Amino acid sequence: MKTALPPLGWLRTFEAAARHLSFTGAAHDLNMTQSAVSQQIKSLEGYLGQPLFIRRPRALELTEAGITYLPVVRDAFRTLLRGTRAVTGQQGDVVQVICNLSLACFWLAPRLPQFRAAHPEVKLNLITELWEPREMAENADVEIRYSVRPSDTVRAEQLCSDYYYPVCAPDFPVTLDTLQDQPLYECSNLLCSWANWAEDQALSWGDPTIVTATTFALTMSIARAGGGLTLAHDTIASWMIERGELIAPFSHRAPMAEAYYLILSPQAERSPGAIAFANWVRAEFARDQSTRLGTQA
Repeated sequence: MKTALPPLGWLRTFEAAARHLSFTGAAHDLNMTQSAVSQQIKSLEGYLGQPLFIRRPRALELTEAGITYLPVVRDAFRTLLRGTRAVTGQQGDVVQVICNLSLACFWLAPRLPQFRAAHPEVKLNLITELWEPREMAENADVEIRYSVRPSDTVRAEQLCSDYYYPVCAPDFPVTLDTLQDQPLYECSNLLCSWANWAEDQALSWGDPTIVTATTFALTMSIARAGGGLTLAHDTIASWMIERGELIAPFSHRAPMAEAYYLILSPQAERSPGAIAFANWVRAEFARDQSTRLGTQA
């Protein structure tokens, strides 16, 4: 029976690969080569005597052993982080915040100066992700997650109920009759799709060419530049519509299956900075919802 722990570097590599479900994504996070990540995972699997990942042609999946081992590894890293902060006197000095790239660019960034003005003592470390993690990200204190329904393993508080609709540049010429002939964009792996938006209003919909992307940050940038139309939702589109950078050319708005959720880690409950940021996020989302309801009334 092995009495020593596997090397810490192997465990960190395993956590990163499991978070991204990609050796390439882990390599980017850890500033390593993809082959080095793969080798460390093989070494860890050899040490444990069982595989942690199922290697598919274009994706990874965790095995049952990997699913069991991942929360253990993450909890160990969190314990080390809390202990290090306690020794160095840095508890609560930095609040680790994670959210997806589009929310960070189009919702958080424009209003972050307001938070900093109200809470100059709180230091934030902002981390962006493209894909929804299965668990709360390592070391994160506060997460704003975009999801149909987060995993039952995390305590999530829904922040809003949004609608989605097409947006384009203000001078982009389009009508419902010409819509399917225009360049159309949408985000992959989401339920708010062109087909669902058309079905929601009983619109005759053929099989137009639609370009997919991994993030709204890309599709909305294309639309803002006059490159076509993309689907977007209230939370990320409102600011650009208010500034006149985008318009919603059609009146129909479909309810969005996905929503934004606030997730706090156990250590966040002991961090005044994390609590202040979480309360500010709640208040900002509530204000947005109230404004939209008032506009629609």
